[in-house]
Amino acid sequence: MYKNRASSGKNNISGSNIARIRKEMNPKASQRLLADKMQLEGIELDKNAIQRIESGARFITDIELKTFAKVLDVSYDELLAE
Repeated sequence: MYKNRASSGKNNISGSNIARIRKEMNPKASQRLLADKMQLEGIELDKNAIQRIESGARFITDIELKTFAKVLDVSYDELLAE
């Protein structure tokens, strides 16, 4: 299977932004808390999936990206900024 990768070699360009925004939350949110918030919105992710997303090891679907923006209260542009 062919995989598209960002110029950084990662599987997504928003994972590092998700990690940064999560850590800037007041109070700072853990990966587990973010996974719990995503699950409340109907997206089945666990802490390990959040870790893989933030490290760029996992792709992010458009539905997940939309929900990350909602849960983190940011725009899509902020999540997609390189």
